Amino acid sequence: MMGYSGFGMGAFGWLGMLLFWGFIALGIVYLWRSMETSRKQGDNSNSNALDIAKERYAKGEISKEEFDQLKHDLA
Repeated sequence: MMGYSGFGMGAFGWLGMLLFWGFIALGIVYLWRSMETSRKQGDNSNSNALDIAKERYAKGEISKEEFDQLKHDLA
């Protein structure tokens, strides 16, 4: 029974398992945050496109009909 502590892993085994699950938890948090960030950026893309269309209409680069069509397409 040399080296057997009764738990089968010893002190370093528990530390390794703790680190393993800690990295798993950090990975899940990282993936969750990256998905939230990409979702928020996706929501802003339509409003940014509409802002660009408004600027182009204000500058006279596109007609009212083109602006209305862009606004309808982006909605």
